[in-house]
Amino acid sequence: MSDTNSLLEARGIGKAFLGITALEGVDFTLERGEIHALLGENGAGKSTLIKILTGVYSRDHGTMRLDGAEVTPSSVAEAQGLGIGTVYQEVNLLENLTVAENLFLGRQPRRFGLIDRREMRRRSKALLERYGLDIDVDALLSTYSVAIRQLVAIARAVDLSGKVLVLDEPTASLDAHEVEMLFTVLRRLREEGLGIIIITHFLNQVYAVADRVTVLRNGRLVGTRKLAELPRLELISMMLGRELQHITREHQAQEETVASTAEAPIRFSGYGKRGSVAPFDLDIRPGEVVGVAGLLGSGRTETAFLLFGIDRADSGTATVDNQHVALSSPEAAIASGFGFCPEERKTDGIIGDFSVADNIALAVQARQGWAKPISSREKAALAENFIKSLDIRPADPNRQMKFLSGGNQQKAILARWLATEPRLLILDEPTRGIDIGAHAEILKMIEKLCADGMSLVVISSELEELTAIAHRVIVLSDRKHIAELKGDRVTADNIMQAIAAPAHTEAA
Repeated sequence: MSDTNSLLEARGIGKAFLGITALEGVDFTLERGEIHALLGENGAGKSTLIKILTGVYSRDHGTMRLDGAEVTPSSVAEAQGLGIGTVYQEVNLLENLTVAENLFLGRQPRRFGLIDRREMRRRSKALLERYGLDIDVDALLSTYSVAIRQLVAIARAVDLSGKVLVLDEPTASLDAHEVEMLFTVLRRLREEGLGIIIITHFLNQVYAVADRVTVLRNGRLVGTRKLAELPRLELISMMLGRELQHITREHQAQEETVASTAEAPIRFSGYGKRGSVAPFDLDIRPGEVVGVAGLLGSGRTETAFLLFGIDRADSGTATVDNQHVALSSPEAAIASGFGFCPEERKTDGIIGDFSVADNIALAVQARQGWAKPISSREKAALAENFIKSLDIRPADPNRQMKFLSGGNQQKAILARWLATEPRLLILDEPTRGIDIGAHAEILKMIEKLCADGMSLVVISSELEELTAIAHRVIVLSDRKHIAELKGDRVTADNIMQAIAAPAHTEAA
């Protein structure tokens, strides 16, 4: 592709929020008649870049050109007027209006000052024919599937804009047939010269439909490559920020033997939820760390939500000590002896305005029931014990949680669950966003809990971290458990090889 074919160019894009850099010196080029995938893990800067391109955010630095002319869209409406349309994962249409009303919302054809519904119906049918849709445009949008709603949203966006189409996780709620239906439409639009940017976490789908890929990491550009010339393993290396190297675990052989031979008191069989995670089998033994690996969007956190009852499985069974348990809610999971430290610490883990003592006591209070409040004396004793044992700083149980550092907040959340004496502790990205010292302390804590006989499930995007602490690693891709690595097979190299394996394609 030559520079003369460039449709949208962004050069040296920079953006900061409250002094924190979100993007720094990012270049991005979209060609006419191409589907361009934008990839990266959490915090890579994908959403920030897209919001700058589509007028949601203003850029701090850099230039942006459309059709060779410099542009600075200051709103979504202005970006649409320039030719840039966006369709988000949650379709931003009105389900209580008809298909036709959604397609022409805000720009209805009029006759004698009144909305010309006959003309709107005619135009809607003609517009949807371009996408192979023969549906009743007078029916409410809510009567159609998510896939049809996506196509209606795309039809509206292209009709409004007509040059650039941005799709944010367009296949997240679609089945294999619906994905292929969407891809057929995207290929047709590409042939017509439209430039399409697609954000997705499904690598199989990227290789099935995209021409080029741009990878961001930590707000910086890693590179732009043609997919036909880019091996999957190299793409994953670009995303994770590491070259392949054999890194082996240093667990004692005795520990591996105990973990491999002990009876599993916690067992999940055929466990899954449609649209979230495909059914999987998982046994968890005492004193064992089961690692969970996969790219963002692979189903890691969804697996944790199922294990802890945040999401309710619609297939399979869960047993504890050979007794069936119904993990229908977090309360049920807590009653079964499970604990869960979520990935999003600030939004899902802590209550910032509560004291450290109040935060630590939450899980014990939930298990005991809110009708029987824990006394101030018990709460203070609990906090004092864990502040000392986990070295939570500052050592003030009355300090509001929001004033603690990330590492100390994470320790307090761990203390909350350790106070319940769980038999299974699920940790989702336990070391993300904390300093090196706290990182090392938490890994040592995991090893100690394991040595004390606790079962742990640790989800981490840090492959070296998993290979250091896990006895086994479950690898996920496209919301499926696709591989299990044991013993000497637990290396960063093998984890990446498993993630990159194309054999588990669900929709291509």
